Amino acid sequence: MKIRWLGHSCFIIEREGGTLITDPYYPGLDSYKDKPKASIVTLSHSHPGHSYIEGIANNPRQINGPGEYEKEGVFITGITSFHDDSGGEIKGKNTIYLIEVDDLTLCHLGDLGHRLNPQIIDELGDIDILFLPVGETSTISLDIAVEIVGQLSPRIVIPMHYKTDTLDTNLQTVDKFLQKMGIRESEMKMELSVTSSSLPPNTQVVVLDYLKSL
Repeated sequence: MKIRWLGHSCFIIEREGGTLITDPYYPGLDSYKDKPKASIVTLSHSHPGHSYIEGIANNPRQINGPGEYEKEGVFITGITSFHDDSGGEIKGKNTIYLIEVDDLTLCHLGDLGHRLNPQIIDELGDIDILFLPVGETSTISLDIAVEIVGQLSPRIVIPMHYKTDTLDTNLQTVDKFLQKMGIRESEMKMELSVTSSSLPPNTQVVVLDYLKSL
């Protein structure tokens, strides 16, 4: 499996049997300019920064909301959560996606806005790769982000939803999260190639550089 970051909360996850894209965003928000192809797209919530399905080619299967889904040997579970810590009263709902493929379990938190309750933690189970929002604005605080890493103990954490050179917003950069995690130096990777047998024994943070073109 190969994972690349298209900026914001959008990742392209490539495997031999097809391609999955998470949370596509509207043109000009962040880095990628091309129209990527996918067979499956997950949408965590209806904000155009996370659900711009028009920007994806190949007429993909849309996964939009809680439930169980299957396509091309990919098993996806959507879990109800909220975009704020008031039960969605302010910013509405958010869907956490559990993606099981190639003997790996991936978890994309979307724009999670609250602590994980015991029920959600139990539903998520053992996580191999966690896509974690760390920019604070519109999502969880850094303290809660670090707490979630401790609760889920994923083998790999990939930060997302933070300020980059091409994303001019009031989000925080990734540096503060790395400091909270006790990481002094981190080398950016253009992609992550991973199999179930290549997972690290302990939690490792992998910072991906965003793609400027596909």
